[in-house]
Amino acid sequence: MSRFVKERIRIYLEDAREFIEEAFEEFEKGVHENNTARIRDSAEKAWNAVIQASNALILKYTDRVPSSHWERRRLLRELEKVHPEIEKMGFRDRYSARERNLHELVFYEGIIDIEDIRVELEKARKFIKDVEKLV
Repeated sequence: MSRFVKERIRIYLEDAREFIEEAFEEFEKGVHENNTARIRDSAEKAWNAVIQASNALILKYTDRVPSSHWERRRLLRELEKVHPEIEKMGFRDRYSARERNLHELVFYEGIIDIEDIRVELEKARKFIKDVEKLV
C-alpha cells in the first residue's frame, strides 16, 4: 500500500471521527433547543461519518474510492464476498440502514423520533469503530 493511500485512509477516518462527534454535539443542542433543523443536521453529519469510514475501508481493500452511494454499496457487497471479516460485520447492510434511517428519513423527510435518532447515532459511531478495527 502506497504512502498516499495510507494517508488518504487516515484522513477518511479522521473525518469520520470528527463528523460523528459533531453529530452528537449538534443532536444534543437540537434536543435541548427543540430545534428540528439541528437535529436533522446531526443525522446528516452522522451519515457523512459513515460515508467517510466506508471510503477508508473500501480504499484499504480495493485501492480505490467509490464515486457514488451505489458504487459504495456495490463495493461493500464485493468485499463481503471475499473477506469473511467484512461479511461477518455486515458493513453493506449497516451502511444501507444508516443511509435510510439517517439520510432519508430524518434529514430529507424530517421524521424526528428522538430516541430512534439517538440509537442511529450510536450505530453510526459503532460502524466507524468497526471499520477502524479492520483498517
